[in-house]
Amino acid sequence: MAVTSEADNSPVPGTVFTPRQVKALKIAVIVMGVLLVGGFALVLGAIVYQASRLGQDAPAARNPAASDQGAAQVTVPQGAKVTAMDLDGGRLALHLNGSNGPEVIVIDVGSGRVLARIKLKPE
Repeated sequence: MAVTSEADNSPVPGTVFTPRQVKALKIAVIVMGVLLVGGFALVLGAIVYQASRLGQDAPAARNPAASDQGAAQVTVPQGAKVTAMDLDGGRLALHLNGSNGPEVIVIDVGSGRVLARIKLKPE
């Protein structure tokens, strides 16, 4: 009758781990290392992809070589001058000073439509 020793359950000298546990730990460390390197490569690839697309999604209106076909036109009274402009989101406010008094024109930047003309009167 042969005596079988349980080599699988005896710890590796100097540790509390069995050979089977050491093998599982080695596999886990290798898999996590591969995932870490792969994730890092994926993040770098996404950064390069986004950086290479900068400026490609700009609308044609910002392109200086584009024609003026879609340019908005605002009528300004004779002798009036634009004294101030303010852009808020998709709206542009023009402050005009002219012979008829001060006026504010609100324009939708996307469509070029005049949304409001406001005459300013002193109190």
